[in-house]
Amino acid sequence: MIDFEHHPVVAQTAMMIEQMAQSMMRPVAREMDEHEHEDPTAYINFMYDVMKSGAGGAAATQFTGGSRKKDKDADPNAPKKPGFGNVLGAVSIEMMSWGDAGIYLATPVAGLGGAAVAAAGTDEQKERFLKRFNEGEPKWGAMAITEPGCGSDSAAITTTAKLEGDHYVLNGHKIFVTSGKRAIKDSNGFVVVWATVDKSAGRAGIKSFVVEAGTPGMTLLGLEKKHGIRCSDTAQIVFENCRVPKENLLGSAEVDRNKGFKGVMATFDATRPAVAASAIGIGRAALEFVKEELDKAGVKIRYGINPHKLTARERDVMEMEANLKAAWLLTLKAAWMSDNKKHNNLEASICKAKAGLAVTHLTQKAVELMGPLGYSRELLLEKWMRDAKINDIFEGTQQINMLIIARRVLGYGRDQLK
Repeated sequence: MIDFEHHPVVAQTAMMIEQMAQSMMRPVAREMDEHEHEDPTAYINFMYDVMKSGAGGAAATQFTGGSRKKDKDADPNAPKKPGFGNVLGAVSIEMMSWGDAGIYLATPVAGLGGAAVAAAGTDEQKERFLKRFNEGEPKWGAMAITEPGCGSDSAAITTTAKLEGDHYVLNGHKIFVTSGKRAIKDSNGFVVVWATVDKSAGRAGIKSFVVEAGTPGMTLLGLEKKHGIRCSDTAQIVFENCRVPKENLLGSAEVDRNKGFKGVMATFDATRPAVAASAIGIGRAALEFVKEELDKAGVKIRYGINPHKLTARERDVMEMEANLKAAWLLTLKAAWMSDNKKHNNLEASICKAKAGLAVTHLTQKAVELMGPLGYSRELLLEKWMRDAKINDIFEGTQQINMLIIARRVLGYGRDQLK
């Protein structure tokens, strides 16, 4: 029998986060949107205390490899049970984004940087860079990929990493780095930087490096002014003769032209479901609001009747619900596969593509259904529409994810389907 019930820890955590989102995130969502680049100090301090108390497993593990606490009495020789850290992360992110997606992205966690270490790093590197974080010491992590001349085509990366003795020397310019400012300013923070060690090798020459906060040569150049998720800092970072210990290169230093750069790309198998979950949280907030307002106006959604008898408004709401639920189930599947050590490259791209498109359309329809009031800044509805769109862009655009899906389904390689 298929069981769609969450693990008790996941269900309990969801209830706790919902209360926090309702009391701490929603009330200041508009203020944080109006004052871009300001820190939600009360929320950050609260999350610091939660994680230091040991109660922040949901936020602390955010797609970095499973639930944080271990059973001390467990038999070390017994077969390992599947974890639920990625499902817990998806549920937590969905609920926090329901509160406010921008504020969620200001949570003091290792985030994308931590996911990169978990996906591509060695056991020693995971221990070194994630141990303090997983034990409840908050910090920010970021991942720097995009450049002024390089977006979806990661092979076009021009940031270089040259080995000199025991260090790699990084030089380059990165843009659109989520949580970049906070990761650089936090004494415990770090940025995972994609750079090429051998330009002639193409994608195979691209490696990822952990650059810890305070490393000379890593400079915050500025912050982007954005359409949505304005509480999230989105930074430009310059690397000028930035010396990084060679032990900070994630995974193997070998340039294997046959394998390409699958190691660094594995990061997206964990982070794309996280982005999908965030999109779904925004979509659910918008859908719930619309249904509440329709109910107040005496407009009932009649389920179970002949579709030909439905009004246009009823059909719109039902379509919104169906697409949101489909995206959510796809996201949970991708997260569950990761918890069960199953290759989820296809499923990660599917849930990301579905959620980004579905929630973009859903929030636009929600604004439309509310008419002029939906377009007004009096409500959070227009903000949710603005916040939603980024989920169709970052961590792989809609077009890139559809291309990946087509290649996997049809069995084509990169050279056969571009």
